[in-house]
Amino acid sequence: MTYLIVFFGGGIGATLRHGVNMASMRLFGTGFPYATMFENITGSLVMGLLVGYFAFRGAAGLHHWPLFLTTGILGGYTTFSAFSLDAVLLYERGMVGLATFYVLGSVLLSIAGLVAGLTLARNVF
Repeated sequence: MTYLIVFFGGGIGATLRHGVNMASMRLFGTGFPYATMFENITGSLVMGLLVGYFAFRGAAGLHHWPLFLTTGILGGYTTFSAFSLDAVLLYERGMVGLATFYVLGSVLLSIAGLVAGLTLARNVF
């Protein structure tokens, strides 16, 4: 049963990611991986909120929701494998400064997003 929960959550997350990717390409073009950066940051923020909620409110009675939301939906939505590819492609195109900005910005802002989510969860939940 847990595999089905992750399967369906992952499908939802991957569909959300695809929608963000398409919208980003239409809005900003394909010269910089804005969508992947956005997905990593927002996914980390939501992960912080969820983990904080489950930790401070407890997951008793919620059964499979933490698995569905974190491993499933967020696992399908966040894209660190795509992040790695994008960073290497920028580097290989000779865009070393942009690659460095992308890696540092994505990692630091994702961590900040998680901390912000946990902080909000501690103060709201």
